[in-house]
Order: sequence, then structure tokens, then C-alpha cells
Amino acid sequence: MKPDRMSRISLARLTEALAAELRRPLPGPTAQARFAPELSFGRHFGPVPESARRAAVVALLYPSELEAAIEGGCGDEADTLFSGWRLPLIVRPEHLEHHAGQIGLPGGMIESNESPAEAALRELHEELGVPSHEVELLGPLSSLYVYVSDNYVVPCVAITGQAPTFILNADEVAEIVELPLNCLLDPGRIAAEIREQHGVRVRAPYLAFGSHHIWGATAMILSELAAVLKCLSGLAE
Repeated sequence: MKPDRMSRISLARLTEALAAELRRPLPGPTAQARFAPELSFGRHFGPVPESARRAAVVALLYPSELEAAIEGGCGDEADTLFSGWRLPLIVRPEHLEHHAGQIGLPGGMIESNESPAEAALRELHEELGVPSHEVELLGPLSSLYVYVSDNYVVPCVAITGQAPTFILNADEVAEIVELPLNCLLDPGRIAAEIREQHGVRVRAPYLAFGSHHIWGATAMILSELAAVLKCLSGLAE
């Protein structure tokens, strides 16, 4: 697989550098807390209850064939290292019992015979039609306990050298959102809104992209990914 010509960093250099960075100590709560909703009281980072269900999600980096103009509004970062690189987010259908209408990373529950990485790749294929043999796993980000849903989530980072042909599973995915990596690094896209959870109004930070507000556990995971990407400065060819 060849890197897209729009990319400012080659597939090989990004793969090697990002895999190495993921093997180093991760920022964890320091980066994740940036998007922790108000009144969470650190519960995302405390002991994980035995009742917690194990889940895995995947952040798949890929070079996009879309016009670079789509990245407009991503601040000065739009002309830097990660121009042309994106990752897919999914919008859950309204009919689902859990997470209806929410935006998140591809993923789901880890089955008894699976590792987190195997579960993440299986869900990527089931939800978006991307075969596991077409992507390369680079490593995990910090695990995160989502106390609202009692899920202990392992985020995995993967990469592919060409834009995937996405085939959406309509039972699980209402829409795909192709998020430019540069938008993760743009502080101008961070805002906050008031949300109601279990009858309590809380202030929730979010990352804005188009009409979408990316918040909660997904935003916390992406915040750590952004912190890792910021460590890769100086790699442009």
C-alpha cells in the first residue's frame, strides 16, 4: 500500500514514529481529563469495578482522497504534518438501546476468546466493512473506564496506506464522519455545552467538526491521541 500524495508525512515514517511513541509512557488522564464532563469527579480514572464490561475501539488513520479544502477551519495546523490524514468516527442509529445517536469510534464488546486488538479489528470490519488484513495495528492508548455505561474501554490505534472503501452496517452505523487529524490539534475547535444526564445538568467540553459535537469518552480518547501526535513534530519530509 502506498501513502496518499496529499500527506505531508509518509506512511512508513508515520507508522514507525507513532508505533514507537505508543510504546512510551502515555499521557493518560493528563490528556483525557481535558474533555472529562463536569461532575465526573475523576471516576473515569479510578478503580475499575468488577462489573465493568470490557470493550475495545479503534482509531484508524488513513490518507484521504478528499480535497484538502475540507480541512479548512482547522486553524494553522491545516498546513502542517498531518494534512490529508483522517480517521473515521461513526454516528449510532437512533433505534439502538445504548448510545443511540451518539458519535464515537468504531468498536464494541470484547468477546471471551478475544484480545482487545482482535475485538477492535473485528468491530471495524463489522461496522465499516474494513478488512483486518488491510490495516496495521500500532498499539493501544490508555484504557478508560466509562462509568455511565460501566464499560472499560481499550482504545487501539491502527493505520492503513489508502483510503478504505467504507461499507456501513446500517444496524449499527447511521453515518460516518471522516475527521481530519489536524482538527484534533486545533484548540479553536474546543468548546463546551450544557447536557442533561440522569436529570442533572452538566457542562460538557466537546470537539466541534461540522455539525457534530464530539464529547464524552470519545473526545477523551481523541484528546490523548492528539497529545501523542503532537510528539511527532519534525517528521515531515
